[in-house]
Amino acid sequence: MRNLQRVGGIAAGVEALAYIVGFAVMATLLDPGDTRTWTAADKLAFVLERRTLFELWMTFIYVLAGGALVVLAVALHERLKDRSPAAMQIATSFGLVWAGLVIGSGMVSIWGLQTVATLQAQDPALAVSTWAAVSAVQGGLGGGIETVGGVWSLMVSAAAWRTGALPKALNLLGAIVGGAGILTVFSPLKDLVEVFGLGQIPWFIGLSVLMLRGDRAPTTALAPQS
Repeated sequence: MRNLQRVGGIAAGVEALAYIVGFAVMATLLDPGDTRTWTAADKLAFVLERRTLFELWMTFIYVLAGGALVVLAVALHERLKDRSPAAMQIATSFGLVWAGLVIGSGMVSIWGLQTVATLQAQDPALAVSTWAAVSAVQGGLGGGIETVGGVWSLMVSAAAWRTGALPKALNLLGAIVGGAGILTVFSPLKDLVEVFGLGQIPWFIGLSVLMLRGDRAPTTALAPQS
């Protein structure tokens, strides 16, 4: 149990780093600047010129981060399941589904870019339309809608709040971030994806510190809650 919590703490740290790297690279190395006069072909050319960087970026922030999510979801399940078994069964299911979507999102983007790079030399117009389709699928899986991750964050925070297994400030943050993620399914509120992503950074850092230093849930006798 203690080793799993420490591994979970490392996984939470990887999650925080993935968000930090994700935002940092997007704002610097992959920032095209003013694209108001750009065509779809110009935008694709920009990505293809930075293909290796783009693929490494996607591998870290989606594929590796998705794997870390599996570890963190299981570690949090073990930490909270005795006090809130039913809620954590549901929450962990959402966490594992989210991890799969995150990994899938990254793989779709990486494989899609490889396909588009081949098409670019043969049929530039087809390459542009294919990239648009890839981007739409990738965004739906995990790049633009964060509802599944929001449900997991909210449910974990709610379970921990009721049982006192995590600090209340951390639970409140997780609930707010989770709520923002859930609302991204509605197109008028799609910009909340940035609130979700930025808010996850301190939430994951808090979880990482807590789990790595070996803090345990309170041991006072409480009946398990659903």
